[in-house]
Amino acid sequence: MRAVIQKSVGGPDVLVTANQPDPTPKAGEVLVRVKAAGINPVDGSVRAGYYPLLGEPPFILGWDISGTIEALGAGVTGFKVGDEVFGMPRFPKQAAAYAELAAVC
Repeated sequence: MRAVIQKSVGGPDVLVTANQPDPTPKAGEVLVRVKAAGINPVDGSVRAGYYPLLGEPPFILGWDISGTIEALGAGVTGFKVGDEVFGMPRFPKQAAAYAELAAVC
């Protein structure tokens, strides 16, 4: 899958598109095909190193997400493949929404 990653802290110029392995949903997670990922002020602060929620790069930013469920992890009963979803999963932990696919709970 394609994802926007960063390997160092800094301005928007540290963001690059790269191929990454597809995530696999774990128990209690769903795999979302991302249609849209929002950008909010915390994204810029984390990217610049002012608010190190994710530790040191490399990482994939993004928490605001909208898309369609592609797969279910074990034990997921409240959703089905094909459901359209949106939200802010995992915050303040990594949700990796700047990607084609995101495994979220």
